[in-house]
Amino acid sequence: MNKFFRAYHRWTSISLVLRILCGLVLGVILGFSLPSFSAIGLLGVGFVNALKAIAPILVAVLVTASIAKAKGGLGNRFGLVVTLYLFSTFVAAVVAVVGSHLFPVTLTFREAADGCAPEGLSEVFSTLISNMVQNPLAAIASANYIGILFWSIIVGIALRQRASSATIDVVVDVAGAVSAVVAWVIQFAPFGIMGLVFTAVSESGMEIFTEYGKLVLLLVGCMLFVALVTNPIIVAATIRRNPYPMVWRCLKESGLSAFFTRSSAANIPVNMDLCKRMGLDENFYSVSIPLGATINMNGAAITITVLSLAVAGTMGVHVGILPAIILSAIATLGACGTSGVAGGSLLLVPMACSFFGVSADVAMQAVGIGFIIGVIQDSVETALNSSGDVIFTATAELREKKG
Repeated sequence: MNKFFRAYHRWTSISLVLRILCGLVLGVILGFSLPSFSAIGLLGVGFVNALKAIAPILVAVLVTASIAKAKGGLGNRFGLVVTLYLFSTFVAAVVAVVGSHLFPVTLTFREAADGCAPEGLSEVFSTLISNMVQNPLAAIASANYIGILFWSIIVGIALRQRASSATIDVVVDVAGAVSAVVAWVIQFAPFGIMGLVFTAVSESGMEIFTEYGKLVLLLVGCMLFVALVTNPIIVAATIRRNPYPMVWRCLKESGLSAFFTRSSAANIPVNMDLCKRMGLDENFYSVSIPLGATINMNGAAITITVLSLAVAGTMGVHVGILPAIILSAIATLGACGTSGVAGGSLLLVPMACSFFGVSADVAMQAVGIGFIIGVIQDSVETALNSSGDVIFTATAELREKKG
């Protein structure tokens, strides 16, 4: 047993980012050299499933504990972080509009994709309300973070008003224990990343760049512009300091893992661990991070906007300035209803296309193309979304401390 702990401590003493990069390189090598050895991919499946399994429990206990023990003074901070989430998502949609006009893309439709797309924003909001009041145990079981947040806040308020300090201490201890389990899972991220990269390389190879290269470049280009230009500008304007040290750290430590898990929900434990290491207020980030996984959807807004405009261009629909602005608002609101799982933004494309009078059958063919390029599109989208959760959480806290 002592040998095991010594080996574990040696393993954890190495930089996690360095270990993940080694797993990435090894996954690429194995993907090209042993593409039929599918057992390697099980490491990735196991890692992502472990994160998805523990994340709802982590959010529930942390939010409940944070609300129960919280003192006043977080209201302005929460208002600011929600504003940053929504504003940056709208800006991302505008960037996608500009990019699509500068580098227009048309699509070659094949077969429609399977799936049930929402018909409009009313259905999106109806789903959000239904998710909010879902049975709390069912919300945890189904990883419904809107429902988890809602009930955790309610229970936290009730504990704060009714429970003794000893009871609250027990809840806080449980939250600490779950956080420790999450930390153990994260230490095995290099093996999970290796499995995920192996699967992506062995199944897709480089073919994805040949047929849909222009669309991929447009999507990735818009997302990189938001990650490296517009988001840093928003941060700099808010805290009046150089944003790039924080931006680079968040992209490296949050974006890298999110790129391979392709799930904002699965990356919640990683983001909370990063916030802790950055010295942020746990009472704040335990709520703002899972909230960001729901409404901070820069990448999703870009995907919805770019694919919608590509469909419109393919069908010969002219999109002027005013319709483009309205589309940006629709993409922003629709992105807030995007599920934090791989491919969650794609089923919102038909809703946006309906604004141009394009039928759902046609739009769903664009969704099918989205799933084909998803190994790249969804990876970059999730990296942008998830790293932004930490960036804007830190920004809101720094702004309040500075103010």
